[in-house]
Amino acid sequence: MGDPLNEVTTDFVDAVAGFATGVVVLTVRDGRDDLGTTVTSFMSVSLEPPMVLAGVASSSYLAEVLRRQSRWAATVLSTGQRALAGRFAAEGRPSARLLLASEPHHRGDLSGALIPDTGLAALECETRQTIDAGDHTLFVAEVLSADYIARREKPLIRVNRRYLGDN
Repeated sequence: MGDPLNEVTTDFVDAVAGFATGVVVLTVRDGRDDLGTTVTSFMSVSLEPPMVLAGVASSSYLAEVLRRQSRWAATVLSTGQRALAGRFAAEGRPSARLLLASEPHHRGDLSGALIPDTGLAALECETRQTIDAGDHTLFVAEVLSADYIARREKPLIRVNRRYLGDN
């Protein structure tokens, strides 16, 4: 008989894979470097004040940086940004500056973070609360600005370990 804990974990991963989520690239400036990652653990949590929550693997360097740098950006990706999501999700990825070198982007006025120009929306955020939750850290942040909103674009969605609209 197998390890019951491992079976529960496998079943859990399979169960939540069926839950459709939006895809966000989270970026932060750390001194002279720019970091970023793709996250699917992202949600709105409050309208007054406007707040969001982002979940990041606690063991990651990005989580360490986000504990030091309270301001960061979250770009909600559109269907045309599947490759960008993949680049920011890759293990051992380089600086966000290199990942965005071929993409139109700018630096957020309030966060200093690099922001791709072609997403659905870009939010500049400031962490208000940090919560340890298992193997992830949850960053609850106030939204300082909505950098742009592209209403004509469709969101990139991930479900069953695939992006919807995969060709």
